Amino acid sequence: MAASGAHLHAARRVAENRAHKNEFEETPMGEAIDQVRLNFNPQAQLGLNLVLALIMFGIALDLKVQDFKAALRTPKALAIGLVCHHVLFPAFTFGLILLLRPLPSIALGMLLVSSCPAGHISNFFTHRARGNAALSLSISTLSTLGAVVMTPLNVAFWASLDPAMNALLRSFSIDLVHMLRDVAILLGVPLAAGLAISHRWPALAKKIHKPMRTVSMLVFVVFVVGALAMNWGTFVAWGRYVVVVVLVHNALALAGGYAFARATGLVERDRRAVAFETGIQNSGLGLVLVFNFFGGLGGMAIVTAWWGIWHIVAGMALSTWWMKRDPAPAAP
Repeated sequence: MAASGAHLHAARRVAENRAHKNEFEETPMGEAIDQVRLNFNPQAQLGLNLVLALIMFGIALDLKVQDFKAALRTPKALAIGLVCHHVLFPAFTFGLILLLRPLPSIALGMLLVSSCPAGHISNFFTHRARGNAALSLSISTLSTLGAVVMTPLNVAFWASLDPAMNALLRSFSIDLVHMLRDVAILLGVPLAAGLAISHRWPALAKKIHKPMRTVSMLVFVVFVVGALAMNWGTFVAWGRYVVVVVLVHNALALAGGYAFARATGLVERDRRAVAFETGIQNSGLGLVLVFNFFGGLGGMAIVTAWWGIWHIVAGMALSTWWMKRDPAPAAP
């Protein structure tokens, strides 16, 4: 009897161990991916900001104050860029979610990305693509400041229309002081320094512009590759759920921004700027929001992080294609 009880106890222990072993495998896919946690150090965001500031300084060396005056004299292009970014892209993203029906947390991550302000690397891509860099910088600045209101508003509004996303929704806000600080670090200081050198020592600016752009971009690539390496296992395991979704989402964002700018009569240089301002998002801010307000929810974090990797690949490819083609002087 004792032996029988011992065997029964041992059999129960084996069953429990098997159940524990298979717990992850039997978890519904949505719950499983949401248990994943990325290696994300919020302090790395400051390092990324400094790298982007270096890139911005290199761009500013090739700009003049007159470029910004010209951009401000065409408020139509600025307004179209902001509407495309903060209104049309989130609405379009919700429609894409209804069409593709990804896992709820991935869908919420897509919506968060589309609601974030423009990523400042968009200015580099616009400049490289021979687009209107001054317009790009103006849209980036205003979209970043506007994100204090528009990002939480867009996420709350569109996610509330879908029961699955609404169940994951959390209220959040963006600190205006921190946003102003980021604008100063990323845009204000490097832009002012680059413009000052360009104005006072134009020969020096012309001489160091290309090396500075090359060095800053190499540093940025190293930074991104390091972040990718830290989470490589996660991307390999779960990438199949986000790679195609992000590729389609990003491609349609770039194409949609360009198409809307063209339909509203903007010249080619402005169309290129609006395309990048729509399709290149501040995924770094998105990750900060995911970890601070959504507990690092796996699906949201993975889609946001992968967007941060992929939009660099897409931006480099598109800017390389455009840089070999002269922008048309006027709209058709």
